[in-house]
Amino acid sequence: MVSKDQSIGGIILAVCVIVALFYTVTLFYPDWVINIGWASDKGAVQFWLIAVPVFLAFIAIMAIGAWIGLTMATTPPPKPIEEITKEMEKAEEKVEEKPEEKPAAETVEEEKKTERRRKS
Repeated sequence: MVSKDQSIGGIILAVCVIVALFYTVTLFYPDWVINIGWASDKGAVQFWLIAVPVFLAFIAIMAIGAWIGLTMATTPPPKPIEEITKEMEKAEEKVEEKPEEKPAAETVEEEKKTERRRKS
């Protein structure tokens, strides 16, 4: 059985292949489009087939650039390295001050012993 994502992917694939085929045929054989009645000038069809995707690509690149700029403008600056190293040193000092704990294997064994005592 096909999942929802797979069916959407199949639809996207089919649409992209159909559009790519139509674009290629129209670019190299504009007379075919003119004969159908969608356009009246062969040169105009070829111009718009190039101009529209170039325009869309340009706008997409500008939108990505604007998004990056917005992200950089609204993100607070990171902490200086000196502060980060001081925090790391403090954390290490706190770890050193704690008393040593028993290894995990010993605590597991002790827990098992106490459970056995409770059962019996």
